[in-house]
Amino acid sequence: MACPFAQETRATTTDQQVTYTEYLKLHSLLGSVKPLTDVHDEHLFIITHQTYELWFKQIIHEIDSVREIFLQPKVNEKSMLRVNSRLARIVKILVILSDQIKILETMTPMDFYDFRTNLSTSSGFQSWQFRIIENKLGVRKESRINYNQACYTNVFEDEILKMVNLSEEQPSVFDLVEKWLERTPGKKSESFDFIKEMKISCNKWFEEMQNGFIDETDILTRESLENSLLKTKENFSDILDEDKYNVLRSKGDRRLSWSAFYGALMIYFYRDEVLFHEPFQMINLLMDIDSLIMKWRSNHVQLVQRQIGSKAGTGGSSGYRYLRATVSDRYKAFLDFFNLSNYLIPRSYIPNLNKIDRQRLASVCMINGEDVDK
Repeated sequence: MACPFAQETRATTTDQQVTYTEYLKLHSLLGSVKPLTDVHDEHLFIITHQTYELWFKQIIHEIDSVREIFLQPKVNEKSMLRVNSRLARIVKILVILSDQIKILETMTPMDFYDFRTNLSTSSGFQSWQFRIIENKLGVRKESRINYNQACYTNVFEDEILKMVNLSEEQPSVFDLVEKWLERTPGKKSESFDFIKEMKISCNKWFEEMQNGFIDETDILTRESLENSLLKTKENFSDILDEDKYNVLRSKGDRRLSWSAFYGALMIYFYRDEVLFHEPFQMINLLMDIDSLIMKWRSNHVQLVQRQIGSKAGTGGSSGYRYLRATVSDRYKAFLDFFNLSNYLIPRSYIPNLNKIDRQRLASVCMINGEDVDK
């Protein structure tokens, strides 16, 4: 007896008869490459930027899927593999986008000059998909550099403006991950308080550092060690004192809430625990995304300087000088994760998890309550 499912599949395929050209809408896609001049390299210029926009569309698709997962009241730990898979895909795409600039570098400044005036006021700054990507990741509006002394949204109108504004209003990946980090399991339980234990461990570490030079007779060496200790204490006071942390946050020097910061730090310290494997990977992937966008910006800046020098951009901006100013930490959505490395302490001072808490964090791989120490 033939399989009914196989018959149904064959019927559906026969009825559709979709060809490669039809499925990919190639007539429409390829027909959209319409240079304004007869200059040979304008064809390359258009295709390269259209390719960017197609990849931007895919990145937005991946970001929205990640946001949808974190918008759930409770994020199933099994979903984290899917989150990381999609973030890793964004990373791979950004690698391609950064390297794609090398193709444009095959066009000489004179080749570009031959058709540049025909671009009129069109500018890469008008890429609304890229602005939506920034907003959905978590770049803050107040961190942006004004474009021609005006808000970046001034170049958009009608439906596009609505989409860009909506991307500002919706919870970003940063916002959602922050709320998720605030719920980090094991951060505080009946038997363990990570923040409290962190303060105790740091004080022990500071005391040990001081004991290390208390008998030092060389004045210069002693002063150097004392200054090092003072700087370390001052650095850690930013996170050990909640009031001071919140002051820094109100100034914009920190973005993560106090609770979310310690959730991220706990994941950093206990990344070997099974439950934290995927969260630790996620934090690194988010930093990779920030880094690769910065790399793309930097490569783009160098390309612009190479092609038009310091002349104004076609959209009326200062061109190279404006773009160079955007290659900075102010455009990193996940800068707080980069700064976690400021607060690493020696492994021997990392607060020890007791047996119960270790079992809880390793529960996904526990069998019949078997002791993880065994």
